[in-house]
Amino acid sequence: MFNKKLAALAVGLIGSIAAVPAQAINTPVALELALLVDISGSVDDTEYALQKSGYVNAFKNAATKAGIAGVTGGIAVTYIEWSGANQQYQLVDWALLTDAASSEAFADDIAATTRGGGGAFNLTAPGSAINYAAPLFSSNSYAGGRWVIDVSGDGEQNDGANTAAARDAFLAIGGQPTSVNGLAIGGAGLVTWYEDNIMGGTAGTSPFVIQAATFADFEGAVLTKIGREINPTPEPGSLLLMGAALAGVFGVRRRVKSA
Repeated sequence: MFNKKLAALAVGLIGSIAAVPAQAINTPVALELALLVDISGSVDDTEYALQKSGYVNAFKNAATKAGIAGVTGGIAVTYIEWSGANQQYQLVDWALLTDAASSEAFADDIAATTRGGGGAFNLTAPGSAINYAAPLFSSNSYAGGRWVIDVSGDGEQNDGANTAAARDAFLAIGGQPTSVNGLAIGGAGLVTWYEDNIMGGTAGTSPFVIQAATFADFEGAVLTKIGREINPTPEPGSLLLMGAALAGVFGVRRRVKSA
């Protein structure tokens, strides 16, 4: 009788354990990177194509692929397009990139997308885009050593959440080094606005803004930007970067903002 009771208890215990859902274990990666791309009405079809091809070619670039392959654990990346306050589109879900093949596949996934929402927008809400992206970091299946939001666009906020407040809220999440970088497509005034409202990072990070004077300069700027995000290198507060892929010159500035 005693043995039967023990056996019944053991069976019940095993059943109870089996009924408890297994806790998901996130995949550790060196970097989680959210790419936020402006598709507001100021970006025409030709300019949109230059942005998209810029990202595609950047992830197909040999230097990018080598950088990803050299990072322990690889990186997790997602591609998001945005315009007004309620217009954000995660067109490519989080993907794990560890080598040339996975980087090429991510580039192909971007190439296969169509413009989010059709692109019939006139409003620009980078703060709302940051707020949209922020919770995606804690809800994905990765555990990144760094969290980075990367905002590119050709205009200042004229809609949606306050951009600086959205940035600061993302930086305040905590738990790992966190930063927001920018790629400003335009003149010095837009670069300054991006520095003041988008760029920021927690202690020990090196956030930055890169300038692409025109959409024709976008591809080279993106290539430089992604390279620095994969392998951040401390540099002076203000400098000029020149790339072989560029016909122009990008202004690069950085300033660390406390969360």
